[in-house]
This record gives sequence, structure tokens and C-alpha cells, in this order.
Amino acid sequence: MRSFPLPRPRGRSRLAALLLCVAAVLAPSAGTAGAAAPPPVPGTLRAYDVGAVFSAGVSSGGYMATQLHVAYSGTFEGSASFASGPYDCARGSLTTALNACMDTTQPLDPAALERLTRERSAQGLIDPVEQLAGDPVYVFGGANDTTVKPPVVNALADHFGRFGARVRQDRSSAAGHAWVTPLGPNACAVTASPYLNDCGIDAPGALLGHLLGPVAAPGSGTGGSLIRFDQNAYAPGGSAAALSMGAEGFAYVPASCAAGARCRLLVALHGCKQGYAYQGFGTRFVEGAHLNEYADTNDLIVLYPQAAPTATLENPNGCWNWWGYLGDRAYARHGGKQVETVMAMVRALRGEGTPPPAPGRAVLSSTDAEDGYVKAAADGSGAAVGTLEDTYGLAVGRGADGRVNRAVVSFDTSRIPAGAAVTRAWLTLARSGGSGDPWASPAGNRLLVDVRSGCFGGCALEAADWSAAATVAGGAEVPAFFSGGAVSSELSAAALAALNRGGTTQMRLGFAAAPAGTAYLFVNRDAPVTLTVEYRTTA
Repeated sequence: MRSFPLPRPRGRSRLAALLLCVAAVLAPSAGTAGAAAPPPVPGTLRAYDVGAVFSAGVSSGGYMATQLHVAYSGTFEGSASFASGPYDCARGSLTTALNACMDTTQPLDPAALERLTRERSAQGLIDPVEQLAGDPVYVFGGANDTTVKPPVVNALADHFGRFGARVRQDRSSAAGHAWVTPLGPNACAVTASPYLNDCGIDAPGALLGHLLGPVAAPGSGTGGSLIRFDQNAYAPGGSAAALSMGAEGFAYVPASCAAGARCRLLVALHGCKQGYAYQGFGTRFVEGAHLNEYADTNDLIVLYPQAAPTATLENPNGCWNWWGYLGDRAYARHGGKQVETVMAMVRALRGEGTPPPAPGRAVLSSTDAEDGYVKAAADGSGAAVGTLEDTYGLAVGRGADGRVNRAVVSFDTSRIPAGAAVTRAWLTLARSGGSGDPWASPAGNRLLVDVRSGCFGGCALEAADWSAAATVAGGAEVPAFFSGGAVSSELSAAALAALNRGGTTQMRLGFAAAPAGTAYLFVNRDAPVTLTVEYRTTA
């Protein structure tokens, strides 16, 4: 992955060797990795009886795990890193990140990195480096990792050794650039998505044994709860997206910890292109890291913060910030925006500081008197109001009459509490009939949701609603479904901003392309469409 153009491109071989941390070159695989896991449940990071705190990560997540440990050594008692280099190796420079912290074409200068770390400690920019003495540190590097080369990984072990940490380095494996786990779908030497490799060893068990001391054998990883929480609540300024972090994070909480047992906490950090929000990658790292299994049997909470891609070239692959993107010059010390966001999560789990406000939820039913569907030729000509809503439901797609149908639904979004910050929203539909497969005509067709702040014309349904301008076109998408119900994707940030807090918001459902033949569905004949809105109150 790469989030910026190369300062000094060196041809195809150079390009192929660049960072999973900065720009992994292979696309995510379609397969899943990992064992069964409990489905995520919405929740918050409440306080538990948490003692020791540790960090672990791979690639860009390995760099972030080290940054957390060094910057807040008074909180973190140890760390583990796969396929990454020493603390603030990049020193705010992408060129250095590429050439010294992945490759070896630029000198790494371990002595200069040690001086930098000690100077920051003396200035109070990081916790006292004396607190690193005796801390357990696990360092893993694979012989076939050409992305972050072995000398760079060796330098990480050397850096911690300069401060008296108890370093265990594993360099016996033939691994490629990946998190090594018994649950990995990839062969050991591969460097490819999902960057979870099976090398015939239990590296997560080894790292936990070094960080925690002797550990019990792993369980199923399904005995606890996987909490999905709002990361915006912990981000400076209330916007995780502004930091290149996802709206959602995860925490695996074993039943013993939920019941009040004294537990330890591991902050586990994915690499680039492994975040929940990256192109449908989802929870593959959460499920495949082989940490939840040990959590169940060792009184261990695992926090999985999530980085996310930017829409710009700053960080399109969802890497953690280890070279200073988005102008954050404090990224590796106190005040670093991602560092402070993760620290806020840690404090919440330990019951320290002021907890974020509890999220709220409103389920809004569409206004039947304003709902309906309109039909027209594919070019929008000859639009008319459909007449079969009461008999069959709201029509979407091409009917037997050759006309293309779009449904319009209205919501009273003034019911969202005044002053609340909306964090998520989605539609829920129920199928009541249909014919053919409009998602396959043409192949890959998409059922999109346009959002209008206010009404498309008058709030009562009218023929012009077929083609009236939306505030946000394609603000959500409804997946293919052929019976029962369906939930749309979450509304985009622009669509959330378009929700009319003073009155009505209308939404129009229509296929991106007119089906070539008869292919349509009817929805919600017997019950209204619902809009679920989650929000945070500021009071």
C-alpha cells in the first residue's frame, strides 16, 4: 500500500516491495479468515477491572503498537510487533519511511533514534524512558518479508534493548509480510491479502506468553461478547474520519471480565488494508488474529481500534499514522491524534476520565400519506404516480408495462433530538412481491437511495419526484434480497448531514440502471419503511 506518490520511483520491482504499512499492492481476497466469532453487538466501552495494558500490531499497526508503548510507557507495560521497525523510524518523512523503515537503501541510524527518544522523554513529550526497563517486548519478522526487510525489524529489537526492555525476537520463520496465526488462510511465505499467514506455529500464543507470563490453552473465542462501539466518541473533535479512523471499533470482552474478574487489556492493531472499513474487509483481522481464543481462557480484553482509508492520497489504504500524514506532526508522542484516541479508549475501559455520552437511537417509520412510487420511461419522460401501492406495495424496477419505477418515502427527522450528533443511520425494508432479478439486469445493477433534505417537490407524492434533484444521490445502497427483509448500507457522511433536523427528509429508491426487461420488486405493502438513526447527545 502506498498513501503518497513515491519520492524516488525505482521501477516495478521497487513498487512491488513497498509497505503493507504504506501501500500494499495486492487486492483483498474474497475468502474469510479465522474461526467462528460472536456477531458484533452495538455497545460502549464501559469500565472493567483492568490491570496491566499491552499493545500489539502488524506492519503499520506494529509501528502504532510501539508508538503507544513508548509514548505512554506509564500505561503500557509491554508490546508486540510483527513486520515493523523502531520507534518513530520515519521521523515525519515519507521518504525515510520508504527507504529506511521498509527498505535498507537509506541508513536507519539507530543511535539517532535513541537520542530522539531520550530527548522527547526529557522534554515531557513522551513518558519517561526509564519506565521501559524490564518491559516485555515481542518482535516477529519473517525471512520472506520483502516489504519491511529483516534489518529493519532487527532494529526494532535493538531499539527497545537500548532502554533495558526484555526483548524476545522471533526470526526463525519463513513468513512473508503478515500477522502469523494458526487461523491464517495464507501459506507462510505469502505476502497477500488478508495478510494472515499460517506458518505452523502459534505466534499469538508466543507473544502473549512473553507479555503476560504463562498462559492457559486457547478456548473457542466465542465465549465472550464482541462489542461494536462508536470511535467518534473518543476522537479529538468528535470525528474519527478526520484522523483517518473508522466510525466503528471493536472490543472482545470475555464473560469473566464482564462478570467483574480482574483482567488485562491488549490493544490489537491491524495493518493497512485490514481495517473494518477498507473495501469490505470487515472483521477478518478480529476473527483471524487468534487472540479472542486466548482472551476467553486468560481473563484478557482485546481492544481492536480501526483505522480507515481517506478519500484522498493521504492514506487511501487505511494505514495507522506512523509517518505524519494529514499534517499530524505529533503522531508518535503525546498529543498525536490517533495515539490520543486509542488512549481515550483505554481509559474508558479502565474507568478513568469522563466517559463519553451514551449513544441514543431513534427508529422512524415512514409517513404513509406521503409514501408511494412513480413510474416513467427510462429517460424520465411521461412520469406518473403509481397506483398499486395498497395492493402490492412500493414498486422499484421495470414493470411488465415497460415503465421504470422508483419509490419515495418520507420521514419526520425532526424527531432526532436537537443538538444530537448523528453517527449512523440505515433503512430497513420488507419485500412484498416482485418478478425477475433487477440486480442482475444488467449484471451488477445497484439499488440506490437518494436523500433529499426536505421534500423532492411538495411532500405529497407527485410525478416530478421521479427525476427531481436529490441533496445526496446514492447516499446508501440496498443489497439484493428476494424474500423477507433487508437493511441498507449505512448512510454516507454527506447523507447523514442532509437529514433535515427541522422537518421532513425524503428518500428515493431506484436502480442505477433501468433493467433491460421485466424485473422489479414490491416492498412494504403491510408495514412502513423504517429509518434507524443512532446519535450522541452533547449534554
